[in-house]
Amino acid sequence: MPSITHAVTHVQGRTEWVPTRDGRKLHAMVLPGPHGGADADPDPGTPTVVFEAGAAATRSSWALVQPTVGTWTRAIVYDRAGLGRSPADPASRTMRRMADDLEDLLDHFGPGPYVLVGHSAGGPLVRLAATGRLDRIRGLVLVDPTDEGADVLFSPMFRRAERTSIAISLLLARLRLLGLVYRWTAAPLPEDARRDMKRDGFTVGLIRTQRAQARTFLDELSAFRSAPPELGDLPVTLISGALTGNGMNKAIRRAANNSHARCAAKAAQGKHVIAPRSGHYVPLTDPGLIAEEIRLIAAGPCP
Repeated sequence: MPSITHAVTHVQGRTEWVPTRDGRKLHAMVLPGPHGGADADPDPGTPTVVFEAGAAATRSSWALVQPTVGTWTRAIVYDRAGLGRSPADPASRTMRRMADDLEDLLDHFGPGPYVLVGHSAGGPLVRLAATGRLDRIRGLVLVDPTDEGADVLFSPMFRRAERTSIAISLLLARLRLLGLVYRWTAAPLPEDARRDMKRDGFTVGLIRTQRAQARTFLDELSAFRSAPPELGDLPVTLISGALTGNGMNKAIRRAANNSHARCAAKAAQGKHVIAPRSGHYVPLTDPGLIAEEIRLIAAGPCP
């Protein structure tokens, strides 16, 4: 098992650098859980929870959820390559490559079991990564996930809007105004996580990585419509925001939530939950609801 040498002084835990199969490194932060120590293995009966952030988000986006989960089990956040503190990837940021990085992170932290939690674009990534070793996955919690069942995602209008949004964000980042525009995403976080987000959550490099991811993401997601990741009988909980806003009007919100409901209905052990206080950024507005759904998945029977 990996060795972690620094005391936990940050709300999101100790820093650990995780190697990938091709020699890169990913920045992770680890809360060891109530029985974990610097070199202790987690309780083998309790799954480790790993969080995957959205398209242009860092590990700090989970700073209201991960600490709650960390009170009862090991909880790990990380920055995908090119986001937060993780160095950029010189190769194309395809969904498959991002899922491979997540699989490498799971390999690094041991045999599992794991509960994987993905927000927004992180939802498809954890679904894809889970298929690599279903035997080590206890279940998935998908938080307002990007879902192939929402037709609106594949319309020319949506793709144009996405390109425009990224271009504007890149300009704002270059002018050092992006953090000001999105300061509300950092405002509710604990002080140290808020400081982290302000430092590395609104950079030019982050938006360039978002742009690199977006080049292929929707095309790869579209392929899920005919060949979705096979999750067997894994428990899958989908959490939908109830509210509009955050770029989602009534039509988009309705399409997303209907898609989430259909996805849950198709799963062997599917569950659909509405987050009543939330738009798209459920980890900021309904963190307790997410933590409870994670706990319920983790407490379920071993697959």
